[in-house]
Amino acid sequence: MIELAIDGGVWTATINRPDKANSLTGAMLADLADIAERAGPEGARALIITGAGRVFSAGADLDEAHAGLAVSPVWERLSGAIAALPCLTIAALNGTIAGGAMGMALACDLRISVAGAKVFYPVMRLGFLPQPSDVPRLVRLVGPARASMILMAGQKVDVTEAMAWGLIDRVVDANLLDVARGLVVDSVSAAPEHARSIKRMVWG
Repeated sequence: MIELAIDGGVWTATINRPDKANSLTGAMLADLADIAERAGPEGARALIITGAGRVFSAGADLDEAHAGLAVSPVWERLSGAIAALPCLTIAALNGTIAGGAMGMALACDLRISVAGAKVFYPVMRLGFLPQPSDVPRLVRLVGPARASMILMAGQKVDVTEAMAWGLIDRVVDANLLDVARGLVVDSVSAAPEHARSIKRMVWG
């Protein structure tokens, strides 16, 4: 369900459950968190997270969400591990991203997307709270009013509008993973400490 490919220091994690819109089970989230936690110590120079099929992720598997996954600490474990990485991290959105899956994208340094995708986080309608670190990360990117549009008004935001807001960094027509790999070239080619230092200067 989570596939990992490693090529020249570039780690690419793919959510591969397209028949279920890449909805995330607890086991899949744990696998993603394991990958993010391993990436730094094992020398990853970049981490790209993407999905198989036409949807990046519909968020939590609904059966597991209602059974407790919606409030599991594994979401924060995953986003925290991504945010803590010293290398460049990219969410390569192959399609719509929804719900708790937003957390891993918000924790990445960059978010790129195919055209036509949408971003939404229907916590108001579903009766769940967003993950604690997701809200400040979202507000930092788009401001409180636009965060309210997503979280409180439940709006599905097209990635073109999301790019204007600062939530998406680039909408691409070319092969998504080729674009993502192109974005990490300079960082992968630099000395690890140089990349680490610049990331620290950018994100604190």
